[in-house]
Amino acid sequence: MASPTQITASTCCYCGVGCGVLIEHDDEKILGVQGDPAHPANFGKLCSKGSTLHLTGDLDARALYPELRLGKGLARTRSDWDSALDHAANVFAETIREHGPDSVAFYISGQLLTEDYYAFNKLARALVGTNNIDSNSRLCMSSAVVGYKRSLGADAPPCNYEDIEQSDCLLIAGSNMAYAHPVLFRRLEEAKAKRPDMQIIVVDPRRTDTCELADLHLPIIPGSDVALFHGILHILMWEGWIDRAYIEAHTEGFDALKTLVRDYSPQMVSEICGISQDSLQQCARMIGSAPSFLSLWCMGLNQSSSGSAKNSALINLHLATGQIGKPGAGPFSLTGQPNAMGGRETGSLSNLLPGHREAGSAEHRAEVAQYWGVDALPASAGLSAIELFEAVRVGKVKALWIACTNPAQSMPDQNKVHEALAACPFVVVQEAFFTTETCHYADLLLPAASWGEKEGTVTNSERRVSHVRSAVPAPAEARPDWAITTDFARRLEKLLRPGLPSLFDFDHPQGLFEEYKHLTAQRDLDLSGLSYAILDNQGPQQWPFPAGATQGTPRLYGDGRYPTANGRAQFHADSYRAPKEKREARFTLTLNTGRLRDQWHGMSRTGTAARLFGHVEEAVLSLHPEEMRRRRLQSGDLIKVRSRRGSLILPVQADDSIRAGQAYLPMHWGNRFLKGLGTNVLTQPAFDPLSKQPELKHAGVEVEKVELPWTFFALAEDQVQTRFEALRPLFEGFAYANLNLTGRERPALLIRAACAVAPEPELLAQIDRLLGVHEGPVLAYDDPRKAVGKRVRIEDGRITAIRLAGETAARDWLKSLWSEGQADADLRRWLLAPLSTPPGATSGRKASKTLCNCLNVSQDAVCAGIASGLDLDGLKQELKCGTSCGSCVPEIKRLLATAPIAVNA
Repeated sequence: MASPTQITASTCCYCGVGCGVLIEHDDEKILGVQGDPAHPANFGKLCSKGSTLHLTGDLDARALYPELRLGKGLARTRSDWDSALDHAANVFAETIREHGPDSVAFYISGQLLTEDYYAFNKLARALVGTNNIDSNSRLCMSSAVVGYKRSLGADAPPCNYEDIEQSDCLLIAGSNMAYAHPVLFRRLEEAKAKRPDMQIIVVDPRRTDTCELADLHLPIIPGSDVALFHGILHILMWEGWIDRAYIEAHTEGFDALKTLVRDYSPQMVSEICGISQDSLQQCARMIGSAPSFLSLWCMGLNQSSSGSAKNSALINLHLATGQIGKPGAGPFSLTGQPNAMGGRETGSLSNLLPGHREAGSAEHRAEVAQYWGVDALPASAGLSAIELFEAVRVGKVKALWIACTNPAQSMPDQNKVHEALAACPFVVVQEAFFTTETCHYADLLLPAASWGEKEGTVTNSERRVSHVRSAVPAPAEARPDWAITTDFARRLEKLLRPGLPSLFDFDHPQGLFEEYKHLTAQRDLDLSGLSYAILDNQGPQQWPFPAGATQGTPRLYGDGRYPTANGRAQFHADSYRAPKEKREARFTLTLNTGRLRDQWHGMSRTGTAARLFGHVEEAVLSLHPEEMRRRRLQSGDLIKVRSRRGSLILPVQADDSIRAGQAYLPMHWGNRFLKGLGTNVLTQPAFDPLSKQPELKHAGVEVEKVELPWTFFALAEDQVQTRFEALRPLFEGFAYANLNLTGRERPALLIRAACAVAPEPELLAQIDRLLGVHEGPVLAYDDPRKAVGKRVRIEDGRITAIRLAGETAARDWLKSLWSEGQADADLRRWLLAPLSTPPGATSGRKASKTLCNCLNVSQDAVCAGIASGLDLDGLKQELKCGTSCGSCVPEIKRLLATAPIAVNA
């Protein structure tokens, strides 16, 4: 019998905001989730992703038991933990003995907890003896790490979230904060409403929802950020808006920078960045005249071959104006993943060691080796993410352990990544969801516990450490990541260092935390005074939190002293360098990637919740209307987009939020949802020389229309994940295939596909069986001569499955009937006749997208409310849209600005 409903306080597992959540559960199953009003990151607010956490993690998508493949080409079979980990230990030990410790590698994740990270780091460095351990944070925050370290002396964001509300002038660069960090954006919106004189500048090539709040939007040419920041500093110097006293007392290197930026005149910067001189002057004036100036940035700066230069050029503005170390001021990177900060702290990038130490420093290696009780740590340089997968591809790395990340979706140049994974002799994947693209390559799949099922700590963007608590047990045989890692390590050390005391004598994550925290003592991030008990009794705390402290540290560098050799911050004079790929005759468009409002990363979790597809239902490439006209394209046409690395077929849509010459595609789509290896088959692996972070935000592409006359559409309720897994392989032979979920109360699998000629009847029959439209209460019409067929399953008076083949003009109408729970006489007449669309005015009816996911308010409903005279407050009162997470508000404001709007017929 289930226990009474209980509440467990924990932390959200998505972005780096680090929101506190209250998990409602019965000790067996998570029933609901609410924001934690006591958590200082979010004070009870949640975004559309966080508020649906309890709807994600479908058990049918979960890895539940260890599975082992005993030979390439064979299927994995169920194993037990002892056999699986013994096999892994034997393979790793044999590989290390034969080829050396650098022949194995670990690729881990910013979604791991700090304790998990620490266990992996100790495993790689102290036991295996390799620095080949890197994290997907390399794709996310490594340029910010380099920027902070070389400019300020340490990887430490100096600000806190209150500064967002207190700043007089706030610059958001390369971040669609409204989508990527929605809860912080809500705090900014509220602050702007209270203080309308607060100035907000947004630097972004696209006009995003974040721009709706901006006093000034600078739609710069992608990749030109360094020139922009130098140009702003040029004007600040010219106008006397710099703090010479601060520069003299607390910095060095300004003279070299001053010499460099003299050349970055407004005219020159205007031409490089593609903005007017007036807007550049206005931006500099807003910054230079503000009592406090705060900058926020994310992937638009970091994911670049000059990401480190962009970070330092922005930090230069703060040092030159003295805008750091005080309320409302400072350079503040917004972390992408929930615990990318924890990974940086534990040293879980190939070039780092625990406590913000350097793997390349003999002194630092000796300190950690002594603490761990080993003779020495490896001195050879470790491989960063791009380098690591190339080493796997060419056979240098022969055993690869991947945990809690999906490189077969997230890495750039996907063709080579898939080649690497296919070629690697032994791949271990430690993962909660067996459905990820990477799991396909796992020789050993180890089921990991997921959100709500494990305990540890995470650090958010403002250096705040939170206690992550488990609410329910992990399903079946899934285990916490730290437990898997330490169990494997104990088996491996019996083979590599027999007879010696174990380095991994841990039976609880708290033991890992207690050992790790002392490696931070007297370092810039000192959190040696923290404990689980303090976090439980006093709530989440910001580091530094040294031994004896009673509270955390809200801001850094208020005294003007920096953790550098001489205590001074360092200006960096990096010249502007154009992105690696320039527009040319073969590739006339620049591709940018970014986030959807309701999805997260590769959708391994959010992709299991049908309602999160309500706002954007499928992968679509966006082009400016001028580019559409030039190529004679209409919205909805199928196109091939190609880069130097690969190509994709998908629909196109007109979008005037981007400039001509640019293209935009969300980052989330991988091969599971979009045939062709997904978005990152197009992106490039060129990386920043200092941070090794790849240029995911900038690729040269070209677009052309494709003619695929035979089309396919299907929708089926029930057993969604099971159907998904069974059906996805059958669409490999289609030129285009997009599979995702749809629905709210009745989740369903939705398939759109197309090819040049009709597939074999046997394949269609197999698809029909898996959709459940081959028998039973199914209305069907087939015209074999035209290769056209339609089937609709009707149960209890409503549609439960649809399959259209060869002709899909009625798909939107049928989907609308399914959504409304209808199955009328018109439907039956249409199904039994050789008509592509039904008679009557309803044939063009299309289901409206969900504008407010929290409260299920459609765009049609909002438009109807606007047509009836409702303003924003009226819409909130009448329809409740925008009253929960608020993510839909910018879009509603745009609809209000373009009123009157006719409701879809």
